[in-house]
Amino acid sequence: MTPITSASYSIYFNDDAYQNLNAYIAKNEIETIFILADKNTQQHCLPKFKTKISNTVALQTITINDGEINKNINTCVEVWKALTELEADRKSLIINIGGGMVTDLGGFVASTFKRGIKFINIPTTLLSMVDASVGSKTGVDLDNLKNLVGLFSNPEMVLIDSTFLETLPERELKSGVAEVIKYGLTFDADLLETIKQDKWKEVAALNNIIYQSIEIKNKVVLEDFKETGLRKVLNFGHTVGHAIESYYLDHKDLDRLLHGEAIAIGMVVEAYISKEIHGFPEEELASLKQYVLKTYGKTSIAKKHVPAILELMKHDKKNIKGTVRYILLKNIGEFVIDAEATNAMVIEGLDYYEQ
Repeated sequence: MTPITSASYSIYFNDDAYQNLNAYIAKNEIETIFILADKNTQQHCLPKFKTKISNTVALQTITINDGEINKNINTCVEVWKALTELEADRKSLIINIGGGMVTDLGGFVASTFKRGIKFINIPTTLLSMVDASVGSKTGVDLDNLKNLVGLFSNPEMVLIDSTFLETLPERELKSGVAEVIKYGLTFDADLLETIKQDKWKEVAALNNIIYQSIEIKNKVVLEDFKETGLRKVLNFGHTVGHAIESYYLDHKDLDRLLHGEAIAIGMVVEAYISKEIHGFPEEELASLKQYVLKTYGKTSIAKKHVPAILELMKHDKKNIKGTVRYILLKNIGEFVIDAEATNAMVIEGLDYYEQ
């Protein structure tokens, strides 16, 4: 696959990815690489990665606990301390290998340690391949408020090795599909139809889906790097979805909810609001809901939890002057940025999802 160029770096795919990594190591005379991985990627992905990387360089592995619950400043402090003890300097290279939690946190750690050292991202989940691979966002959660602390920082390169998806549980794979649904709804009707036909379950088709998704996001990012306009569209479903995800993270008595599962609910709710305000076609809304329920099942959100979810939405980064803002749809590929909606409409949307 042809590399995709974004900002000041490129995204390389499969065997071509490792060739470019080793060429980069040789060209820049890298002596020590610090690999940041969580416990899952250390077990399932690191062994293969080590067979592909140049044997002329020393590797030091720093392992963190997995899961969104560990995407916080405390984990950053642990990694900063480990880098200090291992005598990392500004000529060192960090390779973040894992899902979005690892690449987001690892990019933030690298960008702030000694005022910035170089890093490379190797996303290993479908979600991180189609979302975190491009856009240069790094950061962590604050008290389970999603991505509240962070900065924009470019990696040296991003490597996509789709064989890592073979190690992924089906539930995690489906979580990534939600972000592709978002790309389809906002920019590409054909991609949306491909997903609804479950083509993502086929290896060859999945490789193309990953590539198409990255191309879509990259075009948006290149036009609006700092998310002041068009890039906000990539947050469709995330105003409600992030609040639901944050609430579930903060309540251990509730069943675990993955990012994509929460975003899928958020997209149904925000598509419902879109229908009510901007006339988003009812048949498209029904089709979206049907596919979401078929793919993810139904997460029953008790009415007693709704006020707290609405409160969490007040912390969304898209909000303007204390007003919650949404990305809403007029049709597939037609959107409204910085839209407003009442809490009553959100509640109606949640009721529609539950029906």
